[in-house]
Amino acid sequence: MAREFSRTDRVAQQVHKEVASILQNEYKHRVGDMPLITVSDVDVSRDLAHAKIFVTIYNSTEEEGKLQIKQLVEYKKFIRSILAKRLRMRSVPDLHFFEDRSIIEGMRISNLVSQTIAKDESKREQDDSQEQE
Repeated sequence: MAREFSRTDRVAQQVHKEVASILQNEYKHRVGDMPLITVSDVDVSRDLAHAKIFVTIYNSTEEEGKLQIKQLVEYKKFIRSILAKRLRMRSVPDLHFFEDRSIIEGMRISNLVSQTIAKDESKREQDDSQEQE
């Protein structure tokens, strides 16, 4: 009988959980004041040697987001050392951080759609009131 989840999926899920915890607790205090960072996805290679960590950075411009990613890359050894203490693995994957702007772009597009609908409704109301006069 086939397993429900592969080992890479289970490792990715555990890395996701632990890195999110590290960013919330240890990393935040080490770097100082920073915008909200959320781990949106983790992709672990089949040989478990590398982990792509996709993070969403809220309340930041694109430049600030790039700066935060650069800072995460600088502190990846620190993050990886804490991760090594928490995971029960012989070797911990090398961490690679990427900014995930899909959630922010989705929110931006949703706001644009809402604004367009509101403009259309107000224009329709104006047209209806002019027709009644």
